[in-house]
Amino acid sequence: MNAINPTGWRPSMGENVPGAPVQTFTGNRGLQLEEALLFELGNADRSGVDFPETGSIDLSALGPMARTERPNLPGLSEPETVRHYTRLSRQNYAIDLGLFPLGSCTMKHNPRLDEKVARMPGFADVHPLQPVHTVQGALSVINELAFWLIELTGMHGVAMTPKAGAHGELCGLLCIRAALEAKGDPRTVILVPESAHGTNPATAAFAGFKVENIPATPDGRVDTAALIARLGPDVAGVMITNPNTCGLFERDLKIIADAVHAAGGYVYCDGANFNAIVGRVRPGDLGVDAMHINLHKTFSTPHGGGGPGSGPVVLSEALSPFGPLPFTARQKDGSVLLIEEEQAHEEQPQTFGRMCAFHGQMGMYTRALAYILSHGADGLRQVSGDAVLNANYVLRSLDDVLDAPFGASGPCMHEALFSDDGFAEGFSTNDLAKGLIDEGYHPMTVYFPLVVHGAMLVEPTETESKAGIDQFVGAMRSLAERARAGDELLKSAPHFAPRRRLDETLAARKPKLVWKED
Repeated sequence: MNAINPTGWRPSMGENVPGAPVQTFTGNRGLQLEEALLFELGNADRSGVDFPETGSIDLSALGPMARTERPNLPGLSEPETVRHYTRLSRQNYAIDLGLFPLGSCTMKHNPRLDEKVARMPGFADVHPLQPVHTVQGALSVINELAFWLIELTGMHGVAMTPKAGAHGELCGLLCIRAALEAKGDPRTVILVPESAHGTNPATAAFAGFKVENIPATPDGRVDTAALIARLGPDVAGVMITNPNTCGLFERDLKIIADAVHAAGGYVYCDGANFNAIVGRVRPGDLGVDAMHINLHKTFSTPHGGGGPGSGPVVLSEALSPFGPLPFTARQKDGSVLLIEEEQAHEEQPQTFGRMCAFHGQMGMYTRALAYILSHGADGLRQVSGDAVLNANYVLRSLDDVLDAPFGASGPCMHEALFSDDGFAEGFSTNDLAKGLIDEGYHPMTVYFPLVVHGAMLVEPTETESKAGIDQFVGAMRSLAERARAGDELLKSAPHFAPRRRLDETLAARKPKLVWKED
């Protein structure tokens, strides 16, 4: 055990082989070098830069703010610093390295054309406090993207400012609450099916509603009868994910929407999985009142790491008057006006207000519009078709070695769902996921959705080729067969990662985030 390698692992090559050289631990794996912390690479006693002698300096003007000790910062040369961060970058898995199988997250390739457009002068350097007449191009992009989002969803209006999916969920619920308040209808309950995204109940609670769960049927869809039976004068609405997190299309959504509307409530649809139906199904035609769209999932923005994100919310005619500020409006002379508080009393007097300081993420808008315009209507339709095709290919390529709990529920949509049923005793989904690291892939989403024990949720997305998917499927088949056969080596995977298996509970509850000198 040592500071650099707390697991005590050492290479096994040559062990128990007579005459083999004694192996000394280095922590290296082939061309991937063991990486220490900056404080372990350098120390405060040396510097990578030569400074001229300064002589005595009068520090009296600093008073008590004057340092009495030198800062405890590691001194590193330029090559040491560059190599440190380069080695760290090589330890990060990325979509530019290989398939990213995270289910429910749509980690697909982002076209470099869209990245180029987002960096164009006038977009990349625009400032939110510039006068409106100086940013007409940027506002036109926002306005045009808003038009396409309305067109693609069959809705009446759109709020562009929400920053991500959960922020969009909050926007939709605030619109629902404002609409109910305008009618003097104090409803307090939001119904959330088990197959919905995990953020849905959290957002509803944050918005001040009581949350009640609706069970799923054995085929992985909303129990429509149970939902309709629960409707009443206290139900403000339902939050439903379609396609849901079991990877299935909710075929009864129109029936559900009609029942909710008849009972005086509203329908919020989680649109995180819109990439599976774009160009084929318009949520507005299914009776949806509000739906967020993750631009960073369906329409080309880099995803992951906590941002950047954008989650515009499309709204039905019933909820559009209550949408947030600001929003764009094209004038008769062709110019675009940004409607804010000063104009709200004329343009949108029932708005619930403002969700954020300014008018959204410009880079997300330019990427999304470039993606839509470069694909066209036929291209967007192909995007959803390819996403569904790839997911079903994964499902049918693995359902003989991995349990697919809803494999008989019809074709899946954008993602394939498996469970750990059939593994040898003592083996779990976590073992297969850790083994996938040794195969060169980031693990899929595990233990979600909660309706499936030992869930493994795989989303190949539409940007993966058959050859790439075949390689991933081969790795998964090998791991599944090892788990079913009880291969003990799988329980200690990963073996080739920079670190061995961690105590994830301890790492989450008591993380060591600050380096301290011994």
